[in-house]
Amino acid sequence: MKKVQKPKYHRVLLKLSGEALGGENGVGICPVFLQEMARQIAEVRHMGVQVVVVVGGGNIFRGASGAGQGIERATGDYMGMLATVINALALQDALEKLGVATRVQSAIAMSQVAEPFIRRRAVRHLEKDRVVIFGGGTGNPYFSTDTAAALRANEIGAEVILKATKVDGIYDSDPKTHPKARRYDQISYSEALGKRLKVMDSTAFSLCMDNKMPIIVFDFFKAHNLKRVVLGERVGTLVTN
Repeated sequence: MKKVQKPKYHRVLLKLSGEALGGENGVGICPVFLQEMARQIAEVRHMGVQVVVVVGGGNIFRGASGAGQGIERATGDYMGMLATVINALALQDALEKLGVATRVQSAIAMSQVAEPFIRRRAVRHLEKDRVVIFGGGTGNPYFSTDTAAALRANEIGAEVILKATKVDGIYDSDPKTHPKARRYDQISYSEALGKRLKVMDSTAFSLCMDNKMPIIVFDFFKAHNLKRVVLGERVGTLVTN
């Protein structure tokens, strides 16, 4: 009789970049990449793991780059927040087509397409086996979706932040340009800060460090990697105390 594997984590926050939804070019929404993301999320949801997702919007618009093109920074950031809601709705559609019940909550009020973010309601959705997708960032300019992920993870009582990337962990230099770059299996918050490793932006990282929220950086585009992470296998890089 095959032994049933028990997940290590009961409630996780998955941080997806907008560029990841854009596929190889990182622009727009790639149906193939979107469907693969949905399949991996559905796989762990069916294992009984409660999943919340924070999605970026860089595949559509990024506030900081807009500021460089003459758009006022706060306005650009609000445009970027709206882009995250577009991505959240796309991911919701892909998950629902796989039979996964979902709710989208937005930090910016738009009642016709998403619920407002209410912490207790989000937790209740999780208890009812729904995947909750957070859009709209924090609802404030000058804060990234990394910061939104750190904030929401602490608010809803997630056990870990799973930061999905296109590389298999954290390196001491860019592995694409430095073939001898060293990959870390585990690293402390202070060491990551001291070495200036780009795990998250400084605000998000400080929030995780202050609240002892572990982060796992892993390659989301390798089949079943999300499942392996929630089972506790040594995948990617763990950032902790």
